[in-house]
Amino acid sequence: MAALRSTSRLVASSKPLFRPAVFARSYATVDPVAQVSGTGYASSKTVPESKTSTAQDPNPSETPRVKTFHVYRWNPDQPTEKPKMQSYSLDLNKTGPMMLDALIRIKNEMDPTLTFRRSCREGICGSCAMNIDGVNTLACLCRIPTDTAKDSRIYPLPHTYVVKDLVPDLTQFYKQYKSIKPYLQRDTKTEDGLEFRQ
Repeated sequence: MAALRSTSRLVASSKPLFRPAVFARSYATVDPVAQVSGTGYASSKTVPESKTSTAQDPNPSETPRVKTFHVYRWNPDQPTEKPKMQSYSLDLNKTGPMMLDALIRIKNEMDPTLTFRRSCREGICGSCAMNIDGVNTLACLCRIPTDTAKDSRIYPLPHTYVVKDLVPDLTQFYKQYKSIKPYLQRDTKTEDGLEFRQ
């Protein structure tokens, strides 16, 4: 009986049961707004490209907010040179809100030799762990302080050997991780000696 009621609701609804071909899954197109507007399901006015994009270009009339970042640098290919702090200046109007955004921008636009780890960009993996302004944190979760008068200092994690620049050697970490086994463990073994099937 319930199946009949749900079917009758579908038949009685004024909306079409099937989506037009425009909404079928396909590869991304260059101008999806023009395709949707021709079907009659969206408004017939085309929206300018500047209104549809999620990333906004900086307004050139804004006064630049230049902040200086001092980044720890060390290259293992030149072992005779001591580690140093290298300064980079970025306009915060053209940079994302997180420290990882600033580091990526420095690497892409200023210094491609800058080395650091990154992966998920959402605080899950821990790849971008470093010491930022004296606090051990993740660069993807640490906001850039908007005070441009105070410089930001970025170091690798303390008490670890440095592979290069901001990349720490995690060999000891993985040894400790393996020795403590921080995951659920059963007392009983499986019959075949393999893992438990889910």
